[in-house]
Amino acid sequence: MLIQRLIRYLRMPRTAMGWAVVVSVALAAAGLGFLLTGGSGTSGTALSAARAATSPRPPAAAVRLARGATLVATVRVTAPRYASPGRREAGQVPSSWWGRPSVLPVIATRPGWVRVRLAQRPNGSTAWLPASDVALGSTRFQIVINVATTHLSLYKDDRLVLSAPAGVGAVDDPTPTGEYFVAFQESPPQPNPGYGPFIMVTSAHSPKITDWEGSGDAIIGIHGPLGEDAEIGSTGARISHGCIRLHDQALEQLSGIPAGTPIDIVR
Repeated sequence: MLIQRLIRYLRMPRTAMGWAVVVSVALAAAGLGFLLTGGSGTSGTALSAARAATSPRPPAAAVRLARGATLVATVRVTAPRYASPGRREAGQVPSSWWGRPSVLPVIATRPGWVRVRLAQRPNGSTAWLPASDVALGSTRFQIVINVATTHLSLYKDDRLVLSAPAGVGAVDDPTPTGEYFVAFQESPPQPNPGYGPFIMVTSAHSPKITDWEGSGDAIIGIHGPLGEDAEIGSTGARISHGCIRLHDQALEQLSGIPAGTPIDIVR
């Protein structure tokens, strides 16, 4: 099975995956317009805060976002892709990915339509979807990974709540820069060789590796240090095949960050 191949992928050094809190808000379908306010993304440190941030809201003609929040769309059914509202393009947007619901950040809206980031290759893919094909929610979180300073920053309501040294991709296997998001979180493989309490799967894919150990992909994840705490130290290091390695204590502070949360990887 595909998921078994993925688990084999996870057991290898310098890879990652994860579970996520899925959020949805009832959507007044076809003619719905959205009112977006505040910043482009947010973040937090506790599961209870994440759940509170993404609690369901009643149906409404508009979704108003708090400062720093990001609108996210849970895909109800596998849906046709649109290059622009009303203009079909090849392909579909799946309702699940690796067995988890597709919860995607919304980056633009039109009456009756949403534009979302996609989890599949190529990196940076987007698509328009009819509003009737999604349920809306929000996340107050944002993660920023700076590969130049080898640090991960976590924000909630546009306020920095965590700054942690990170192990990022080595020169030969770089961590791809760009705008991505949390896809889900996954329990670590057992026995656990150092992945930490969980593995956070992102929508980023290695630019240099196309098929890691027969998994069919090479997905960038955020996980524990894999025994290289000393190398990460207090300043971070370039030591991975593209994934992001954190000290376990820092990784634990990402627990409960919901699917769809933006991840900006910058240089």
